[in-house]
Amino acid sequence: MTPKRIFDILAFQAKSNPIEKCLSMKKNGDWEATSTLEFLEAANQISSALLELGVKPQDKIALITTSNRTEWSIFDMGILQLGGVTVPIYPTISSSDYEYILNHSESTYCIVSDEEIYLKLSSIKDKLKKLKGIYSFEEIKGCKHWSELLQIGKKTLNEEKLDKVKSSVNSEDLATIIYTSGTTGVPKGVMLNHSNIVSNVISASKKIPLNINSSCTLSFLPVCHIFERTFVYLYIYNSLEVYFAESLETIPENLKEVKPHFITAVPRLLEKIYGKFYEKGDALKGYKKIIFKWAIKIAEVYEPDNSNGFWYKQKLKIAQKLVLNKWKAALGDNIKLIASGSAPLQTRLIRLFSAAKMPIVEGYGLTETSPVLSFNDIRNNDLKIGTVGKSIEGVEIKIAEDGEILCKGPNIMVGYYKNDILTSEVMSGDFFHTGDIGTLDSEGFLKITDRKKQMFKTSGGKYIAPQVIENQLKKSLLIEQIMVIGEGEKMPAALIQPNFDQSRLWFKENGVSFEDTQAGICQNKELIQQITDEIRVHDDKFGSWESVKVIKLTPDVWSVDQGHLTPTMKVKRKAVLDKYQPLVDEIYKYF
Repeated sequence: MTPKRIFDILAFQAKSNPIEKCLSMKKNGDWEATSTLEFLEAANQISSALLELGVKPQDKIALITTSNRTEWSIFDMGILQLGGVTVPIYPTISSSDYEYILNHSESTYCIVSDEEIYLKLSSIKDKLKKLKGIYSFEEIKGCKHWSELLQIGKKTLNEEKLDKVKSSVNSEDLATIIYTSGTTGVPKGVMLNHSNIVSNVISASKKIPLNINSSCTLSFLPVCHIFERTFVYLYIYNSLEVYFAESLETIPENLKEVKPHFITAVPRLLEKIYGKFYEKGDALKGYKKIIFKWAIKIAEVYEPDNSNGFWYKQKLKIAQKLVLNKWKAALGDNIKLIASGSAPLQTRLIRLFSAAKMPIVEGYGLTETSPVLSFNDIRNNDLKIGTVGKSIEGVEIKIAEDGEILCKGPNIMVGYYKNDILTSEVMSGDFFHTGDIGTLDSEGFLKITDRKKQMFKTSGGKYIAPQVIENQLKKSLLIEQIMVIGEGEKMPAALIQPNFDQSRLWFKENGVSFEDTQAGICQNKELIQQITDEIRVHDDKFGSWESVKVIKLTPDVWSVDQGHLTPTMKVKRKAVLDKYQPLVDEIYKYF
């Protein structure tokens, strides 16, 4: 049986390799497991209940959860089985964004996880034209609980009738509308059908060495984003045990409890994990600190193809025993592979983690591509650091004359919901315009250099690719976030959120007096000079017109909640620029 529709993936596991711990989440301090068959039974009950409520094929139902959880997956499958369309929504967006998405998608029901989301939704309930009802995963006063639907489903479930409903769902039917937060403008509703996602699950699985029956994963990236959502389907397809982290804050604790073999991550998270490792090592004294710094230097030149040579391998073994193995132990001690996506990752971090026996493989894709287009594979030397791998099976990638990455395949979206004009703008026949700039080498490895729309010209007519510069400069431990600016200006500059903890450590190590507030740290001239000096180290890697000439430190921690970052931790350039316009004005006042 080869899955054709998303819910076939669950049926495939149930038939070929059912497991007792298909999905697990923490409840009252304990991990509560749902088996494959329990998952399928609950999904059938939700399908039956929704049919009883009058939900019809292609009706839209929104799902909003603060953290990944078993109930979300049950509803997702239950909705898809009856031919419904799921509309996953980020929990952190504003009430006005909720209003726009729910009205634009014409969602008839909304399923929420907790009271905070319910109250936000309740404040705009009168403005939601099509919404008939709200159900919650948690007990909330005044809101119907999802268990009511399970009870309805138990009473009304007719498996023969439900099987007929399932059989009427076509692989080309619309399965989900995902509204991309983007870095500017109104959210776009990306339409993906069953075939888009299922083809991606099957093809991506061939790039990832997963041990069926002996592997588990910890899921913590937002499941409302296509990256983690498709990977959850991939885990089910490959019969991995899926554990949902309680929250982003509990990831370290949950990693030690679950001891996963495989995780997905975004660069920002990996940067923060390494930052914590480095802070602990940098705080050591005497010979222990010397050994730590030596181990870092060894790991920084690690090559995954074993080309470092015999003597390097001996030194690496010592570095692993004394330092690097402790990193792996801190993440549960069982990690065999980390898949990174959403944004470019520093090659230095790939080497460091891989040297610590936690190989990182970068992949590439977009919401519009379901999402995976290419992936590195640690087997057979089919991996090249600094690239996002080769295209997955069934996907063709080519580079346009202006450097833009174009692609086609069964995973390319149906289009943008209610926006044929925008859809036509990103398609050239069967080829989708990614908006990313990149290159393909002779072996077929794809390298991303920048976002086409993020590239800008200085007043001198020189093109600047900010993401390339940012990725290089973020090697400084003093830099937490950075955004290169300078469109239409004489030269590039940068807005920087310093790493406040690392800055405090630098002050103490160098005997520099400072005001211990975030604003005070950002105004410290010696810190500004130190960061500038560390930026200058990288000047030889860029043309003279690309070098960042002036920096301004921002006193806020850039976050999703404050609007600096997208839910996948990418910088929202327009929002950051608007927020810190006075600092930008200061930079260019005399230029």
